[in-house]
Amino acid sequence: MARPTANNQTRSDVRSRASIKKPPMFTVLMHNDDYTSMEFVVEALIAVFHKSATEANRIMLHIHFKGSGVCGVYPYEIAETKVSKVHDMARKEGFPLRCSLEQA
Repeated sequence: MARPTANNQTRSDVRSRASIKKPPMFTVLMHNDDYTSMEFVVEALIAVFHKSATEANRIMLHIHFKGSGVCGVYPYEIAETKVSKVHDMARKEGFPLRCSLEQA
């Protein structure tokens, strides 16, 4: 709640804080392919998205059977960085693994 100043006006910084919006969120999707190993997908989910081994296996199986799966939901810059890290890891290992962004 805003505190009145000496002349009974509210402080403008208090009002401006209330109008700050959260950034738009983006879903990171990982896509199935016929070449990337299941083990590598699990490794990427653990290393980049900080998933537990159990959660990474569950997501990997969803990707394998459904064609794609959600790795997480983040602000744009963070989501973009995670996609880039996965692509870099995959290229170093010779896999064509793809991730994409979708506005949540």
